[in-house]
Amino acid sequence: MRALRRAVLTATLITVGIGIVSTPAHAGTGRGTAGQTLTATPTSGVARAGATVTVTGSGYDVTKGIYVAFCVDNGVGVAPSPCGGGVDTTGSTGASHWISSDPPSYGEGLAVPYGPGGSFRVTLTVNPRIGDVDCTVRRCVVASRADHTRTADRSQDVRVPVTFAAAAAPAPTRTQAAAAPATTGAGGAARNTPPAAAPTGAAGTPTGGAPAPAATAVAPAGTGGPVGPADAGDQAQVTRVSAASDTGRWWLVALVVPLLGMALLAGLRRRRRRRTAS
Repeated sequence: MRALRRAVLTATLITVGIGIVSTPAHAGTGRGTAGQTLTATPTSGVARAGATVTVTGSGYDVTKGIYVAFCVDNGVGVAPSPCGGGVDTTGSTGASHWISSDPPSYGEGLAVPYGPGGSFRVTLTVNPRIGDVDCTVRRCVVASRADHTRTADRSQDVRVPVTFAAAAAPAPTRTQAAAAPATTGAGGAARNTPPAAAPTGAAGTPTGGAPAPAATAVAPAGTGGPVGPADAGDQAQVTRVSAASDTGRWWLVALVVPLLGMALLAGLRRRRRRRTAS
């Protein structure tokens, strides 16, 4: 049991240690020719509205000042340029920082000195545009480069590429349905007439095969034309009266027929009795 507990404890410590020293998600790391290490977080899926990137470095030559900035990458051997914030010796824009442990006299109090082992930690404000350059099209990087006292020195160039999030899809546009053409009725009043439904079979013939009879409007008594919208109520009333008359006839038949049947049976019974008596 003790051996098992020790094994579990050892595995747990190793897992925690790996989680602590591992590179954070979305972080990028670049290495220079002199062994410098430059790490930026985040470097992928950066918001197009702008974001703050944390930059750490180690292994830099403390006798050489550097700029840390977000710049356009021009390839190996060429200084990353232009950079966001330009040559910002004060770091007031947040787009670049001046790191130096031995700056010129005017830089004392402006440049940030290196930490132990040529290390530093700063934050940068990153946007998808550097001047007229679109960093969603051109390759842009978080970079370190020699400061303005050694502009030709390429030994401090270290690059970490940065990519931005994809552009949001445009919202779908809605188009209004075309209005039905207006037709002019009696008296010049315009009315919207819905389009006629297309037949399911051949032209003018329903699916059953026999041509459908043309629908005709029934004129109420006393008029000579088809029924219009104003006559719809009168037509409905006439239809109800007609239906009620038919119903009354059926009830009359239902009452008379049984009575006739009963009278016929009574007559037959009387005849049989007379025959039996005679």
